[in-house]
Formats: sequence, structure tokens, C-alpha cells
Amino acid sequence: MTTTEIAVKMVLDRWNASIKNCDSLLSSLTDEQLQKEIAPGKNRGIYLLGHLIAVHDDMLILMDMGDKLYPELNEPFIKSPDKTVAQLPSIAELRSFWSKQCDVMRQKTDSLKTDEWFEKHTAVSAEDFAKEPHRNKLNIIITRTSHLQYHSGQLVLLK
Repeated sequence: MTTTEIAVKMVLDRWNASIKNCDSLLSSLTDEQLQKEIAPGKNRGIYLLGHLIAVHDDMLILMDMGDKLYPELNEPFIKSPDKTVAQLPSIAELRSFWSKQCDVMRQKTDSLKTDEWFEKHTAVSAEDFAKEPHRNKLNIIITRTSHLQYHSGQLVLLK
């Protein structure tokens, strides 16, 4: 294994472990717990679950891996703060979306070759990428892993 392959593997291993940890946490939380606020006046668990699905859905576009699975989640979980949208999907629906989204992301990430991880993501122009080659697909995984871990830490507070 080359140094580059090892580096990519390390990043993807952390991403996959973070997904697995969050999945285990979500499985341990009841629907009632997910309806609660993380802290008084803060986001509810249902909102954080929908938010994570919507953000991970955006990754498909950013990494040029296809269309979003759940574009309808963008408005209530990215563009709008919690408790401002009257009708949200049920927790059961969101749990199902999470599971499918994780499976699709795993299939897509597993299919990329090492060199493809260092290609530009879709939110950067070719000109900017030439100056900033770190704005690549692997960096999307790194930043979204941190994002996932942050919100997983919040979800733990529901236990």
C-alpha cells in the first residue's frame, strides 16, 4: 500500500467508524428521546437527524456521485432553523432515510479509486482548484466527519 492509499484509508476508516457510532447511538435513542431538545431552547434530536441526512445528501452532489436522495430535506433541515417548519417527516421515516443514505454513501465511497479522492469537488472552480488543490473530495469527507462527530456529541445528551 502506498502512503497515499494509507492516508485515504485512514480518513475513510474514521468516516465509516463515525457513521457506525452515530448509527448505534441513534438505534439506542427512542422516538420520544429524539423529540426532546438537546438543551433548553436548542435543537431537537429529530432536527439533528434530519440535518445530518440532508448534509450527507449534499455530499453526493459535492463529490459528483449523483443526485440527492432526499432533496425535500434541504428546506426544513438546512435552510430553516428547528421548530420553524410545521410539518417534518416522522422519526420512523428519518430513521429509514438515514439507513438508506448511509448504505448509498458507503457504496459510492467504496467505488472511488485513490486518485479520484484528490479530484476537485463540485463547489470549487477549476481555476480555484489549481490554486487550492486541497479543495478535493477527500477534504469533503474530512470536514463532514467532524460535522458528524459534533452532532453525535449533541445527540448523546438525549440519553
